[in-house]
Amino acid sequence: MTASALSHPFTFDVEGMTCAACSSRIEKVLAATPGVRTSQVNLALERADVSLEEGVDPSVVLTAISEAGYEASLRRQGSDMAAQERAREAHARNEAHREGWHLAVALLLALPLVAPMLLTPFGIDLHLKPSWQWLLATPVQFGAGFRFYRGAWRAVRSFSANMDVLVALGTGAAYAFSAVAVIRLGDHAHDHLYFESGAVVIVALLAGKLLEARAKGGTAAAVRALLKLQPPTARRLVGESASEVKLADLRSGDRIEIRPGDLVPVDGVVEDGISEVNEALLTGESLPVRKTVAARVIAGTQNGTGRLVVRATAIGEDSVLARMSRAVERAQNARPPVQSQVDRVTSIFVPVVLALALTTFLGWLMLTGDLEQALIPAVSVLVIACPCALGLATPTAIVAGIGAAARAGILLREPAVIERAGLIDTVVFDKTGTLTIGHPRLLSVTAVPDDSAQARDRLLRLAASAQRPSEHVLGRALISAALERGVAVEPPAEFVAVPGGGIRANVGQHRLVIGTAALIGDDGGEAERLAAVIATRGETPVLVAIDGRFSGAFGLADAMRETASAAVDALKMAGIRTILLSGDRPETVAAMAARLMVDEAHGGIDPRGKSAFIAGQKAAGRQVAMVGDGVNDALALAEADIGIAMGSGSDVAIEAADVALMRDEPRLVAAALDIAARTKRKISHNLLFAFVYNVIGIPLAMAGALSPAFAGAAMALSSVSVLASALMLTLWRPVFLSKNP
Repeated sequence: MTASALSHPFTFDVEGMTCAACSSRIEKVLAATPGVRTSQVNLALERADVSLEEGVDPSVVLTAISEAGYEASLRRQGSDMAAQERAREAHARNEAHREGWHLAVALLLALPLVAPMLLTPFGIDLHLKPSWQWLLATPVQFGAGFRFYRGAWRAVRSFSANMDVLVALGTGAAYAFSAVAVIRLGDHAHDHLYFESGAVVIVALLAGKLLEARAKGGTAAAVRALLKLQPPTARRLVGESASEVKLADLRSGDRIEIRPGDLVPVDGVVEDGISEVNEALLTGESLPVRKTVAARVIAGTQNGTGRLVVRATAIGEDSVLARMSRAVERAQNARPPVQSQVDRVTSIFVPVVLALALTTFLGWLMLTGDLEQALIPAVSVLVIACPCALGLATPTAIVAGIGAAARAGILLREPAVIERAGLIDTVVFDKTGTLTIGHPRLLSVTAVPDDSAQARDRLLRLAASAQRPSEHVLGRALISAALERGVAVEPPAEFVAVPGGGIRANVGQHRLVIGTAALIGDDGGEAERLAAVIATRGETPVLVAIDGRFSGAFGLADAMRETASAAVDALKMAGIRTILLSGDRPETVAAMAARLMVDEAHGGIDPRGKSAFIAGQKAAGRQVAMVGDGVNDALALAEADIGIAMGSGSDVAIEAADVALMRDEPRLVAAALDIAARTKRKISHNLLFAFVYNVIGIPLAMAGALSPAFAGAAMALSSVSVLASALMLTLWRPVFLSKNP
């Protein structure tokens, strides 16, 4: 058994983190905790994902985080995700309300301290008595600013340093110096007071934290929006009687009544009724989808004007909605490679700033011999330098970008995709089910040697009967065509499927072989010649031998998706090569490639061949994305730099892919690469801003060019600016939706 098989994942909500140094500190503590295999702490989402060894109780994580100076709570597994999210949202609202009151009180107390400085340029000389300034500044410093002192104490107690340490030292030093001046000089201390500096810094930081919390909520809105789609109850049918029950009380196989306008509570299959279901919020599909008997419905979608009776197939945590929510959360909390470099910088950032502040203080003291003149630049250095912007630059962009993609029906399964997407120069498409609808139809029947209508009907009757037990799409297409034409289909007496070749079956007194020329034994080459003619029309040939003689062929074609050409055009406009790969005959693939105008096309390629082709492209220096939907695409999806699975694809294909499209819309391929590339650029811009801010701000503060009040406001603004920049990603929509709202 592998190590991973012995690991058990848990998610913890963490409170008290103020900057990247905090999240790095928690990760270090967890890494040193016995029984913890791996851990990832996300500052933007305020959560920790931890894998524990078998038999280890999650309480060890709670204890470790608590001893590090933070508060944590375990998210309950297997319970109602939507209910948990509603509880977290309510808690966040209460916290925001409380912080809003703290800010309002602090602002009212700080205004009289700042007013004289603001009114002086207008010729108004207004000064509060030093004792009154001290009185007003104290509740701001130790009331509204208590959170910074508490955070600093926790950090120092655990032998670490974070933003709170910088703020507490900076504002505390300004307050202490001013208080001593009041005690020593009394009413003559006016020119030596900096109470307003500490108060303004704290007010600015509280305002910044409030805006930051709201912005964090905006970047993480995608998961909340998904979870809100699931109603808490459903109408279960027992016989013809319906009763309202909680989702937790439902079981797979229950019959559910969905009335007009209701949200669909479970994944299931329609047993009765006709309606149209709006799947826009889950898949991004803008038009309602018609649902009739045997159609699949997904939890979280909204019923239209008809009544449906659905047999439940997946409930709660097993539903597509829940799996999608978990996938988005996992991707948002995962760590991209660039974040590791940022973490190394932030881990030494605060100690370096403390050293710079001390150097500034000593330098100015030696230069001027004035304690007051030395203190103020040092305080400014402590206040303006903050790892918050650095820590938030990457996770907030990832959370916003992945959330925006999810709203469009695109699941980016891991942040590493974001870094690779901008490098993609080649997209390889599978044909069937990707650029085609995956449901071939019979277009032509040729009987040999007699091609009369009667002979063609006989050929179709025998072939459809032979295919009756088959699950192959071409076999099912023959059966559907026979039934549509009123041709009787009987079960075969014997049936054997030949993988990659076709079938052998006995129907009545006849022995049939259906499939490729090699399987039916085309000694004279007649079958191959007819197959080539059919393939040049863009149809897939299916050859038939009856009682050992070649008896005819069928031409089947899978209709191309309406937006397939637009999908290829969008990639070409982005400068990306397009290639079509298929196991179908080369002639058939070439005909479709000509219609789509792809750059390259190859037919007759088996699953291993597709994987080998992509490996060859990579060896030639290409960055390759593979788009597929079936089990036979899984190898190629895994081999590609980025694997993209279509929404109707098999579970194997979707699991092997890096990106999952929630609906069968080829244009989402270009959209997925676009949002991933935009997110990567946003990360780069945010990191550049955060680094430049500190590179410029700290030297100015050391030179005495910035007051502590201005430095505090600038520091708060830096974090808010990074968050606001990341929030711009939430406005993203695929180009084809923007043009057609």
